[in-house]
Amino acid sequence: MDITIQLVWLFTLAIPIACISWTVTHEEIFKEPRDWCVKHSKNDRTILARKAFYLFTCEYCFSHYVTIVFLILCNYKLLLNDWRGYILAGFSLVFVANVYMSLFALLRQAIKKEKVEIEKIEIEKIEIENEIDSEKLSS
Repeated sequence: MDITIQLVWLFTLAIPIACISWTVTHEEIFKEPRDWCVKHSKNDRTILARKAFYLFTCEYCFSHYVTIVFLILCNYKLLLNDWRGYILAGFSLVFVANVYMSLFALLRQAIKKEKVEIEKIEIEKIEIENEIDSEKLSS
């Protein structure tokens, strides 16, 4: 496969990997199972059990396992056409997917900050309008 096509596959396959990893580890739809896993990752007796449950709470860790599934489904190899191509593809996909998730987290944070600032401005505007109305009534 041509290197250009391999790179297109790399950046394209990382999108669903990032999406699945982020959704399972952050979004509200998986909150209850994630909370259950968090509890077990902190309180189980054996380190193996704690680490197994932790995998479902960390987007970086979980993205490795999602990547393995995608490598099997798509038979994607990077640069080399043997088992080493799978290894290179796996770590490259995890890296790119985590870059996507980091950018998404920054974007969500910026949006949340803007919403808070807008709410603050609206509250201040309402307070100023109320002061003007009370001044009109008193005069």
